[in-house]
Amino acid sequence: MGVKLGILGLGTVGTGTVQLLQDRAGRHPLLQEIEIYRVGVRSLQKSRAVELPTDVVTTDLDAIVNDPAVDIIVEVMGGLEPARSLILKALNNGKHVVTANKAAIARFGAEIFTAANQAGVYVMLEAAVGGGIPVIQPLKQSLSVNRIHAITGIVNGTTNYILTRMQTEGSNFSDVLADAQQLGYAEADPTADVDGLDAADKIAILASLGFSGRINLQDVYCEGIRQVSKTDIAYAEKLGFVIKLLAIAKRNAPLSPSSPLFVRVHPTLVPKTHPLASINGVYNAILVEGEPIGQVMFFGPGAGAGATASAVSSDILNLVAILKTKTVAPNLLLACGHQEYCQIAPMAELVTRFYARFLTKDQPGVIGKLGTCFGNYEVSLESIVQTGFQGELAEIVVVTHDVREGNFRQALAEIRSLEAIDSIPSLLRVL
Repeated sequence: MGVKLGILGLGTVGTGTVQLLQDRAGRHPLLQEIEIYRVGVRSLQKSRAVELPTDVVTTDLDAIVNDPAVDIIVEVMGGLEPARSLILKALNNGKHVVTANKAAIARFGAEIFTAANQAGVYVMLEAAVGGGIPVIQPLKQSLSVNRIHAITGIVNGTTNYILTRMQTEGSNFSDVLADAQQLGYAEADPTADVDGLDAADKIAILASLGFSGRINLQDVYCEGIRQVSKTDIAYAEKLGFVIKLLAIAKRNAPLSPSSPLFVRVHPTLVPKTHPLASINGVYNAILVEGEPIGQVMFFGPGAGAGATASAVSSDILNLVAILKTKTVAPNLLLACGHQEYCQIAPMAELVTRFYARFLTKDQPGVIGKLGTCFGNYEVSLESIVQTGFQGELAEIVVVTHDVREGNFRQALAEIRSLEAIDSIPSLLRVL
C-alpha cells in the first residue's frame, strides 16, 4: 500500500515537487511507494503546469490535514498563516510534516517541534534553508558528533545577486535592485531579502541545529544591504575584500560548549582568499566549522523550483523509508528534541574587525584626532588613509584590528561630536 501525501500549495515549489514525484524514471525506487493523494490550492480555476485528477485537487486545506488516510503533509504554501495552524493540526493528527517554510519554523519552531515530539512524528525542513543544498540533515546526522564552533553562510540569493552585480558593474544598489525585480530575482516588495530578514530566519534554524538549542528570533541581530554603496565596494576591492551579506552563528569561546552565541546577519567585508568570497550570483553556500571535522562547505542553488523540490522530496523519501519499515522508536537523529534556549550574547560584546568611511572637513590634524579618539577606547587601527575628496569634504577610510564592538561604538560617538567630522556614511564589519 502506497504512502499517501497531502500537499498544501501548488505554487512554484509545490509544482516543482509534484513534477519531480511524477517523473520517476532513473530516480530512487522509493518514489514508487508514493501516492499524491490530495493537493490543496487557493483556486480551482487557475491553470497549472502539472496534470492531476480533479478529485485530488481541493480548496479545503483543513480536510487534507484532518483526513485519516493521509500519512505525510507537505506544506509548500509559505507565509505564516494558515501554514502554522495547518502544520499544528497535521501534527496533532499524528501526521509527519515536510515543510519549506523557514519563516514559520523560525518564528513558531518551539511550538511546532513540541507538538511533533508529543505526537511522536517528524517535522522535516531540508528545503527551509539553502534551497536544494543538503545542509539540514548533515547538521542533524553526519556532523552530529562534532562540537560546532561556527556556521557562516550566504543564504539569500537575491542579496548575493545584487552585491555581485554592484561589484562587477560598479552599479548603485537602487539600480541593480530595480533590474533584479524586473528579472524576477527580487520580489516586488524586497524587504525580507534586502533588509536581511530572510537570512535571519535561516541562520536561526541553522544555529538551532548546530548548537542544539532553540533560538529566539528576536535575539538575532539583523542588518541589510541598503546602505552598501558602490564606493564601499570599490574600497573593499582595493583592500582585498568583497562585500557579502553573511549570516553567522558563532560561539563566543569555541572550546566552551556552554559559552553564549553570537547570531547575526549583516553585510561583511570578506577577504578574497576566504571560501565564501567566490560565491556569486544567486548561489548560496554555508561554511560549517567544528571539532574534529575542521571546515566543511555546502554550495549550490539557493532557490528555484527544481532545487527546492529536490530538498522537499528528499525529506519525503526519508519519511517513506520510516513508514515502510514500520519503525516504532523515534529516530533521534531525525527529530528536533532540544528544549532549552541558546544564550545569545549582546552585539556590544562581539570581537571583530571594522571598516568605516568618514567624510571630514579638510583641516590639518583630522587623522590624528581620529586616531586619538580610537585610542581612548582601546581601538587598534590596521590602516587609516585619506582616499580623496567628495566635493569640499575629505574622505578617510579606516580598518581596525579585532576590537570589542561596544568599544568601537563608544569611539564613534566621540568622533561624531568632533567639529571636523561631517558624517560617517559607511560602517561595516570585517570577517
